[in-house]
Amino acid sequence: MHPDPAPADAVSVVVIGHDDSVHVADAVRSALGQGPAVREVVAVDDCSTDGSAGLLERLAAGEPRLRVIRLPVNSGGCGTPRNTGLDAVRTPYVMFLDSDDVLPPGAVDALLAAATRADAQVAGGLCVRRELPSGREVPWEPALYASPAVLAHPADRPRLVRDTLSVDKLYATAFLRDHGIRFPDGRFPYEDFVFTARVWAAGPRVALVPDRVYVWHVRRSAPRLSISLDRADAANWRARTHACRTAHAILLDAGEKRLARAARAKFLDHDLRMYARELPLRDETYRREWWAHTRGHLAEYDAADLARDPAAPGTLIARVLLASPAPCDLPRLRELAARPARLCPPYARAGDGTPCWSADLPGVGLESLPARPTRLLPLAVDAELRPRTRMLRLRLHELYGAVGRAGPVEVEVEWRHRDRPGTALRRTLPLRPSSGTLWAALVPVPFDRLAALATGAWDLRLRLRFRSGAVRTVSAHALTGPGLLRPGAVPSRRYGVVLIRPYATHAGALALRVTAGAQGTGRILRGRLRRLLPGGG
Repeated sequence: MHPDPAPADAVSVVVIGHDDSVHVADAVRSALGQGPAVREVVAVDDCSTDGSAGLLERLAAGEPRLRVIRLPVNSGGCGTPRNTGLDAVRTPYVMFLDSDDVLPPGAVDALLAAATRADAQVAGGLCVRRELPSGREVPWEPALYASPAVLAHPADRPRLVRDTLSVDKLYATAFLRDHGIRFPDGRFPYEDFVFTARVWAAGPRVALVPDRVYVWHVRRSAPRLSISLDRADAANWRARTHACRTAHAILLDAGEKRLARAARAKFLDHDLRMYARELPLRDETYRREWWAHTRGHLAEYDAADLARDPAAPGTLIARVLLASPAPCDLPRLRELAARPARLCPPYARAGDGTPCWSADLPGVGLESLPARPTRLLPLAVDAELRPRTRMLRLRLHELYGAVGRAGPVEVEVEWRHRDRPGTALRRTLPLRPSSGTLWAALVPVPFDRLAALATGAWDLRLRLRFRSGAVRTVSAHALTGPGLLRPGAVPSRRYGVVLIRPYATHAGALALRVTAGAQGTGRILRGRLRRLLPGGG
């Protein structure tokens, strides 16, 4: 007996998982909870050994819309189970969902309405990365989904290539099948990069919506890290560059030169900067392997790929890599890779007086850097915090005359709680010249008020305002040295004592951890004591 034909607006959701019995039921329920538009959920278990398949079968016994497929051998990746689900779906539209993520309410309806209204083969919406356990949410590529849009062709908005996720989109099933669009099979990390490139290369009509359509759960403390988080091995970087190279070739072979160029720009601005930020955390063996591999990858780039904006942070990092056979200037590259970017001193000049990266690499010219708009300059502000004085000293550096021409006027200092959106303290102070190359401000830090709002991590953000009317948001470079970045216990009328621990983030920016009261302070001190005692870990 054949199943009833699916309505023209019916959707299948393919849920894939391996050894994720803790989360897979929540993913399936979030898909079923989308309502009648979801005609079926196809759960593909990649030969789990933790009881996931049995759990799914029990769910399916009470839910006719749920079908379970179990692969007899683990595929080693996400591509094969997704392809298996795609082959099995019986509806005009399909979406993909990972077992440790969820679809927010209304996601399918929003995407389906956009696709049918625009007669689009692909509809995309906003994905948010939800950090667990804090619950903090960070939107993924929000500029793409700021407002509804219909694109006759992906090349009408090249920024589409920056959203390499396959899961925040709805696809016409026939479109994928007619064009033979599939994921790479087997173990192929970053398979989404290749799949989305194949989608854009096929030239679909695209509808975009500002609605939240996918919640990507980020579990940094999980026993088994996701591929995107497990970056400590150089093999991860090799896999990522291979996926980026493959995606670029797909677009180029399809004649989509504009999208192919945008894909390379995305690699410089996103992938390269993300891994460069982490280089100081790695050992010497990793650094040398990473450096040599990245130089080889960048050697494939055309001159035009690096000439469009040679002073852009990612492009400048690439130029330094190509100019130096061995790893160099890692702390400075880490700061440049930060968001927002910071180019820290020294500010060198070549023999003819033109700005350059350093005396050792005079060929990496920075002559176009001072001409960048003030809002895009990689301004460096040093931050010196000594908790006992309750004062923060800020120093803005000149950058080849660009800062002086813009005319610094004031700085808005914002302490923003990392895990509580909207929780912040702000204060605006004048920036005053302290020498020919520095502007400074001395800022009181209200530790009591920070502790009253919330304990935990606080990030520092600065908004620099200039006579020209320009505004530049930056983070502050955390100064290190004797007496700096040391914890301090500050007397408090409200709590008795507030413990302040300033530290540098992975990107070198100043941040604080705040603990209020003797109980919280005692907990931290006991933890330190345990680490100092034999066998304390």
